[in-house]
Amino acid sequence: MLTSQMIKDRAKELGIDDIGIGNIERFEKAPPLMSPKSYFPGAKSVIAVMMRIPRGTYRGIEEGTHWHNYSFYAYNKLNTLFRPRLEYELCRFIEDTGWEAVPHYPAVPEHNPVSEAVAPGKLPPHIVPSIRLIAAGCGLGEIGHSKVFLHKKFGPRLRLGLIFTDAVLEPDPILDTGTICTHCGACQRECPGNAIPGVKDAEKRVTIDYGEKQVYYGYVHMGRCTLTHHGMNNEISPFLKKAFPNMAFDVRNSEMSQGESYKICFPMAHAQWQTFADIGPYNENGNFSVIEYYDYCLKHMGYFALCGARGCIRACMVNLEKAGKIECKFHKPFYRKKSWLLPNKPEKVVPGINPFRDRYLDKHYPGSRKNEEAE
Repeated sequence: MLTSQMIKDRAKELGIDDIGIGNIERFEKAPPLMSPKSYFPGAKSVIAVMMRIPRGTYRGIEEGTHWHNYSFYAYNKLNTLFRPRLEYELCRFIEDTGWEAVPHYPAVPEHNPVSEAVAPGKLPPHIVPSIRLIAAGCGLGEIGHSKVFLHKKFGPRLRLGLIFTDAVLEPDPILDTGTICTHCGACQRECPGNAIPGVKDAEKRVTIDYGEKQVYYGYVHMGRCTLTHHGMNNEISPFLKKAFPNMAFDVRNSEMSQGESYKICFPMAHAQWQTFADIGPYNENGNFSVIEYYDYCLKHMGYFALCGARGCIRACMVNLEKAGKIECKFHKPFYRKKSWLLPNKPEKVVPGINPFRDRYLDKHYPGSRKNEEAE
C-alpha cells in the first residue's frame, strides 16, 4: 500500500525540499483547460513538488554586478533540470508500487496555443493547470499577495512541479491566506513595474475556491510584470538603458497585456542588425545584437530574467525574514545597502541620429562631423 508518508520520506531521500498532497476533489471548480481531471481523468491525488532557490542567487543583481545566476539557478535550469530530475525519480518510486504517476511541467496556462480539438467532444490539446493554484490546494504553502508562492521555510524562494496520480492519498490541510504572507505591502512598494495592487485594494483580489476553503491574492498586472521581468523597463535594466539611452517608456503606467508584452520582449532580445551585415556592426561593441546582453543570456542560459524579482521576491523575502515568518535563518541580512533603481528619464539627452557612430567618429576622427547636424 502506498501512503502519503512513504512519498514524503522518499522525496526527502531524493533531496526534494518539500511536497504537499491534495485530493482531486479540491480542484473540481478549476476551469476545464486548467484542470488535473482534464489532464488525467483517473487522477485521485495531486502532489506538489518544491525546490528552493538559493538566497545567494539574487546577490549579483542586488549588487548590480552579475545577472547570470538569476536566470540560470532561479529559473531555467532549476525548472528544466534540477527539479525535474528528482521529480522523475519520485514518479518512478510511485509507479514501482503499481500506481500511475503523471509528471507535469510548469507551463504558463494563459499562453496555450490556439488550436482545434483533436476529436468531437474533446478540449483543445493544451491542458495546462496553474501550478501555483494547484500547489496551494495541496497545502504546500500559500499564494502571497503578489501572486508569488510562499513556503513556510523558504518564503518566496522556490520553484514548483506537479505529479498527478491515481493513488488515493491522505491530503495535507490548505493554508489560510495570511498564514505566511503578512500583507505588509513591501512587494507592491518595491515593484519597479507597478504591477502589484495595494494590499487594501479589495477590488483587485482574486479568490480561489477549493470547496473546503477559499483563499485570495492580489490581481497582478501581468503586462507590466512581463515588461519588467524580461528587461523592457529602464528602471531595472542597465542593458536596455545602454542600448536605448533616450528611451523613457513608462512601464509603471502601461496598459499592455501580457501577450503584447511578450511580443516586444522576446523579439527584441533576439533582434540582430541583419541589414547592416554588409557594412559592419551597427553598435560600438562590434556585434550585430540590438541589445547585446539579452541575446547572450538567451544563448548561454536559454532564458533571460532581468528584474531580479526586486519586489515580489527580494523585498518580500527580506520582510518575511525580519518578521520571523519563515524558518530558514541567515547570519546576516540580505540588504547591505539601499536597493538600487535607475531613473526612467534620461539623465542627459544624447542628440544625433546614431550616438554610437557619433562617439566613435568624435574619438577617432575629431572634427570629421563638423556641421553635420545642419545637414
